[in-house]
Amino acid sequence: MRIMYKHLICFVTFILIGTCLLPSRIIAREGGAQSDTALSVKSLNDGPHVHWPNDSSVIVFYLHEGEVVKKSFAVADTLRFRGFGPDTVSEYLIIKESKENEACVFKDVSKIFALSDIHGEYEYLVDILTGAGVIDNAGHWNWGTGHLVINGDVFDRGDMVTECLWLIYRLEKEAQRAGGAVHFTLGNHELMVLQGDNRYVHEKYQKGIVKKTRIKHEDLYGPDMELGRWLRTLPTVIKINDIVFVHGGIHPSLLDYGFSPEDLNDAVRRGLDLRSSQTAFNDTVKYLFGSKGPLWYRGFHYEMENSYPKATDSELDRILSYFDAQKIVVGHSEVDSVSGLYHNKVVAIDIPAEELGSFQGLLWEEGRFYRVKVNGTRELLE
Repeated sequence: MRIMYKHLICFVTFILIGTCLLPSRIIAREGGAQSDTALSVKSLNDGPHVHWPNDSSVIVFYLHEGEVVKKSFAVADTLRFRGFGPDTVSEYLIIKESKENEACVFKDVSKIFALSDIHGEYEYLVDILTGAGVIDNAGHWNWGTGHLVINGDVFDRGDMVTECLWLIYRLEKEAQRAGGAVHFTLGNHELMVLQGDNRYVHEKYQKGIVKKTRIKHEDLYGPDMELGRWLRTLPTVIKINDIVFVHGGIHPSLLDYGFSPEDLNDAVRRGLDLRSSQTAFNDTVKYLFGSKGPLWYRGFHYEMENSYPKATDSELDRILSYFDAQKIVVGHSEVDSVSGLYHNKVVAIDIPAEELGSFQGLLWEEGRFYRVKVNGTRELLE
């Protein structure tokens, strides 16, 4: 039996304000999930969650030491509040106006750092971003005009999903102020949670905030929640310089739909909140959210029996030509280290962090690709 103890390093302050909080929280884990014995409700913390019941007020709530705490606020154009869960030294600033859907094509970017499949592993996320120099030791943006890509699957499996989401949310604003950018592409686990498929949700959430509030897990990320509003603006595919980033991959048949990157992203966004009766008769949405769609496709790695063969070199060349790109960066399918496939035309970045003890990242700078380890060491991809 392997039991690993985890500590919350720093629940970061949002949108350029405040300092880090280091709450003490130790939760035993067995095989990646809480045991009933270890999972004491009184030890559980989660939040903040921000609910917009209307356009002039919000309800902010936490699960703090096993109890729900909440406050209501009137909102004119921004929401500013000090944390009142385990984060009492943190201050939050959230803009009332909904964020516009993210752009998806970017040119003349000087440097790019990409990660994938975070799965609630907050400490590993902070460690790799710090080691790579993307954030400073206080957890704030340190990447200047560079772009950070989180290539899907922040949700599920781990027990610090909320912390990961708010970190990315805040860094997005800090990067924008510095002339850089943070991109969070949707993965299959974002899709699953938004559509109520909770089979991989850590039991901390189901036995904690879900049970205590009687709010379904997917409804914590509904369109009337701040994190839900934000998630619904995110892209599925982006192109930076001549590199395409997508969580799963691009099946050759996707090209038959004639989608531009913008069209593809809009089609996924429109499908996120469809009822099952609507999806059942929408062939495009069924394709996009199915095994050959960009959130689930694994054909750059291996054949899926009874579904599709492994992509050929000629198919990959046709995909790259369609997107006017030189490389595709994917997550979703685990590799032992950041690796080039198809003569480095595909770069795979889904790393099993718990097995390796850390994440690895992909750095592009001055036309070269590097594998970056948690201590900041760079290894040129050959």
